This record gives sequence, structure tokens and C-alpha cells, in this order.
Amino acid sequence: MSAQSTDPKQWSVGLVGYGEVGRILAEDLRRQNVRVLAYDIKLGGNQAGPLREHARASGVELASSHADLSSRADFIVSAVTASQAVPVAKACAPAVKKGAFFLDFNSASPGAKQRAATIIDAAGGRYVEGAVMTSIPPYRIKVPLLLGGAGADALAPQLNALGFNASVASKELGVSSAVKMCRSIMIKGLEAMTIECFTTARAYGVEDAVLASLKETFPGIDWEKQGAYFFQRVIEHGRRRAEEVREVAETVREVGLTPWSAEGTAERQAFIADLADDGVFGAKGTKTFARSADWRTEADRILGFIKAKKQAS
Repeated sequence: MSAQSTDPKQWSVGLVGYGEVGRILAEDLRRQNVRVLAYDIKLGGNQAGPLREHARASGVELASSHADLSSRADFIVSAVTASQAVPVAKACAPAVKKGAFFLDFNSASPGAKQRAATIIDAAGGRYVEGAVMTSIPPYRIKVPLLLGGAGADALAPQLNALGFNASVASKELGVSSAVKMCRSIMIKGLEAMTIECFTTARAYGVEDAVLASLKETFPGIDWEKQGAYFFQRVIEHGRRRAEEVREVAETVREVGLTPWSAEGTAERQAFIADLADDGVFGAKGTKTFARSADWRTEADRILGFIKAKKQAS
């Protein structure tokens, strides 16, 4: 079945990246009996077991390489970490089917998207950039998705027939990603600032006064609930977020500004990711966190780590 079929549910959909996003898309596509192929570099490591089990339970076929997936997929979705957007395009391009759509789901800079597009289009594929405009888990496949590029108009109705919530932002590559990246300056920055603000306030014992002041200034935000959410999202996904914000910083540089805020956000996100990897928020290496409804639990863990580090030095 070619990628030009009028019935996208007859496509073989290839997912490059079988992390949280890839698995959500796979589940929602398989519920429609769409054939799904997946490949992830972690399939060759010690994290392969859970991925293979999920694939078995969901009816997803696992490919042996980027090339294996590309040669069999009518439509490819690249959903990896931001730094891998261009390398994945390079790895998939030699085997991509002529005319097959390649949807770049990654949070990369406009420049990175343009480089990836050149690679895929030169190989005969049809590159379309995608910008995911909010957190995926609550919306799943229906997360708001902005498309860009010459093939965006053709792909949008096909995606929506598969259950996506896609709209075309521009036929010009980079516009959708610019919207996403600029939004992330604010959203990922708020996450980092909240963790820094709340943890510092906790250390000084003034958190209640700070939250009361924030509520007075921004009465529409439940700061207790939002704080707990921000802490948990960064604890779980700080590594991916740090990579994304480094792409945000590159986006800022591309227009000639120095990305002071974005660079600081990336460092804070990476700092929390390092603590998670070291087991500060749960058993080391398990990514099992307390998921406390009270952000204070996580702030105390951060402060405990800092205190122990000072004592050790």
C-alpha cells in the first residue's frame, strides 16, 4: 500500500522512537486496526524488555533498524529526543519509500527541521514538520498538532482520518517549529522557575507566604496543584525537556538573541533529570517516583540532596 492511498487506515505506520509518545500513538492507532511498526535504539539495550512486552501486548511489529522500518512503512513518524531529529532523518532516508510521508514530531529548532527536510526530500520522501502544542498524555493522539512544509496540506486530512488533531500552520518549513519553540521558552521556563522558586522558598520556610502572594497576583492558577504537576513532569521527563530547551536556545540564537533564559531553563531541567537518575526521587535507575500531590515532598528531597552534598564536601 503506497503512502498516496486515499485510505490512511490501510497504511503501514512506522514509529521511530518507542518512548512515551511512540507507545501512546501505537496504542491509539492499533485500536483502529492500523498496522504499526516501531523501532527504538533502546531495543538493543537493557531497557528492551518492557518495550518488547508493550509491543507484543499492543500488536506492534518491531523493526530491526531505521532502514528496516523505513523500507516497510508507508508513513513514518519520528518521535525521538530533540537532538536526534536530524540523525534519525539521515538514518531513515536511504530506505524511505518514494512518496512516503515523514512526519517529524520532534521539538527541534526551525533550522534543524529544515536540515532534516532536505535529507528526506532528497531521498524521495515527503517531509512534513509537526509541532506538538501541549502535553501529549491528556490528549493522546488528539493532541493539537501544527503542520508545516510543502506536504502539510496533503497530509493533514490523512492524519485527521487516523484520529490526529492536525492543522496546517504554513507551507513554509520552520513556522510550526517556531511557534512550538517560542511557546516552550515560556512553558518550560515556568516549570524550571517554579521548581527553583518553590524549593528555595521551602528552604527559607516562606513557601506559604510566597504561594499566597502568587495566588493574589495570578488568582486563576491553583499554585499548589500546578506546582505538584510541574515537579512531577520535570522529574519524569527532565532529560527530554532539557534537550528540547537546548533546541529552543538554538532557535533564539538563529534570530540573533542570546538565549539567557532558555539556557538557564535547560540547566535546571537537566539538574532535576540528573537527580532522578541518581535515585533522589525514587529507586535509582527505576524511574519510579513518589508522584506526591504535595510538591513539598519533592522539594525536600532536592534540599536533602544539596545538604548531603555540602556535608560530603
